[in-house]
Amino acid sequence: MDYNKLLDMATDLAYRQAMAGAETYRVEECVNHIMAAYGLHAEVFSIPTSLIVNIETPSGESLTSMRRIGFHGNDIDAVEQYNNLSRRICHETPEPHIAQQWLKQADESRRYYRFPLYLLGHAMGAMGFCYFFGGSIADSLCAAPCGILIGLVNHFLNKMKVNPFFTTIVASFLMSMAAYGASTLGINADMAIIGALMLLVPGLLFTNALRDIIFGDTNSGTNRTVQVLLTAAAIALGTTSAYTLGQALFGIGTFPQTSYPVPLNQCIAAFVACTGFLFVFNVHGYGSLLCSVGGLFSWAVYCVAEHFGAGAVLASFVAAVAAASYAEVMARIRKCPALPYLVISMLPMIPGAGIYYTAKSLVMNDMQGFGAYGRSTLGVAGAMAVGVLLVSTLVRLWTVWKNHKRIKSGSR
Repeated sequence: MDYNKLLDMATDLAYRQAMAGAETYRVEECVNHIMAAYGLHAEVFSIPTSLIVNIETPSGESLTSMRRIGFHGNDIDAVEQYNNLSRRICHETPEPHIAQQWLKQADESRRYYRFPLYLLGHAMGAMGFCYFFGGSIADSLCAAPCGILIGLVNHFLNKMKVNPFFTTIVASFLMSMAAYGASTLGINADMAIIGALMLLVPGLLFTNALRDIIFGDTNSGTNRTVQVLLTAAAIALGTTSAYTLGQALFGIGTFPQTSYPVPLNQCIAAFVACTGFLFVFNVHGYGSLLCSVGGLFSWAVYCVAEHFGAGAVLASFVAAVAAASYAEVMARIRKCPALPYLVISMLPMIPGAGIYYTAKSLVMNDMQGFGAYGRSTLGVAGAMAVGVLLVSTLVRLWTVWKNHKRIKSGSR
């Protein structure tokens, strides 16, 4: 056995998962499971910026491999494909050079949506969420090109490896300016911006931060949480700068806050928007639409909870529990990561309107509105976090108990 090749193969596979946006625990468990399948123990340390793996061979030699994790995006299909490859290697335990060939084949067979579909996903996401948050048909049609503009900015700046913080500022600024320009034609710019803004909200990053903290990866969880806060700050900076400039150029005033559509229409809009995010997050396969169904399901649960008197915070908690439970069930039925189901199912609960109005109140020096919107937004985000934490912790405890029971019965 060439243990150097085995170490390189396992490290390369875990590195690719990290670059695709996988959770820290999944990256570490990938190496641990592969090494255990070959009868070795591994020490793995992974954070969002680096990966270090150490093993000890049967002869007592210590081998270490390290990878620098640089700029990476959100490629959920790659996470699923590499996860499946990890399972296959653990099951078949081929020679390291054979496993390396499998990894190369996985790299070559990665699936991507064509660029027009990628932009269509941005348009659907922005349009669906604009209507979801109370925009009219005209507002939603305006949100669609704003979403496409975000897709164009993200695509080309990411290809040039531009800092994500700056990319978010540019995308939110240009998108907001386009919406404020359209307001001269009678469009409610606030609604169009809120719908398109959902494309910039770091839903996957937020979800991974929660799951890292759940599994004890505090360093990674804290790192990702800081990235979430920086992204929120970048969104606020881009939109508020556009509002200030828009007032000077277009003489825009205030826009009326509209009420949400009826629950049935909201659920349909949530399904359309979540389907658009399948293209944005590169989710493939016959199970992809089940992710969109999860978004519809979680918001239906929210509406039912609200109907029975629950406030926004409690309803968000109940819906987050439903979304997390749905994701865990789908993951076990399809033998795949719960990540895509959880991320997409949680999208309708993300307080996009609250984030926007909090930032706008600040730039308008409306401290009362800033405090009210800020408290509401933080309350909803906190309720979502607690809901996901509860379900994931219970599932983790059940998994550990099940494995312990299996080991105990096997020793007999």
